[in-house]
Amino acid sequence: MKENYRRREEKPVMEETEGQLEGRNALTEALRSGRTIDKVFIASGETDKGLQRLAAQAKDAGAVVVPVDRRKLDMMSTTKAHQGVIALAAARAYFTIDDILQEAADRGENALLVICDELTDPHNLGAIIRSAECAGAHGVIIPKRRSVGLTATVAKASAGAVEYMKVARVTNINSAMEELKEKGVWIFGTAAEGSIPMYDADLTGPTAIVIGSEGDGMSRLVQKNCDVTVHIPMKGRISSLNASAAASILLYEAVRQRR
Repeated sequence: MKENYRRREEKPVMEETEGQLEGRNALTEALRSGRTIDKVFIASGETDKGLQRLAAQAKDAGAVVVPVDRRKLDMMSTTKAHQGVIALAAARAYFTIDDILQEAADRGENALLVICDELTDPHNLGAIIRSAECAGAHGVIIPKRRSVGLTATVAKASAGAVEYMKVARVTNINSAMEELKEKGVWIFGTAAEGSIPMYDADLTGPTAIVIGSEGDGMSRLVQKNCDVTVHIPMKGRISSLNASAAASILLYEAVRQRR
């Protein structure tokens, strides 16, 4: 079941040069300094033990390690001296779910979060972070895999909101949803065939709003694990909205209800 928003017309940005680290020494020093690494691309089939050890260290530090064809590394490289490894550093350190819930507690407010289920367009994620910050939300949750991270493009699209919004990156979205439920947060998934219109959803309590991927919407298991699915009433001829626009509408419905 697809959410009632559609894929952006622009081609998603897959890699970028800002925040890109090339070569073994660059990655080694970044890890040593404690810099947050989003993703490491390593030449597939590489048997060099030193490179494999470096990739393992990056994985232990929380980075996603992706084996790719060396020709792809050549295309990505700006220095043309990548030594079989290119890493993407996060624009900002990640937080935990507990950090987000503590933020709500510190403000004396019921939690308001956005869960992004495999968004791949950095402009969408940046816009969602921006809307979440403007709406006074307490955090955004993204998965480690099959999702864009806090890249420089995301930071730019957020118009600086990434500096103020807590973003947690989790290994498994469904496990994160279960953790939130155990802590009293209700999960509202957005879907074109959602069981109730958003106006009938009670968003005044601890709330997490799930926004699915640009093309396929929420995955089947994520949708199944939602407490409630809601739809945005559509009055025009176009029956879909951009993912970030849908997130903004739901966030501000929560703001309206919490006045």
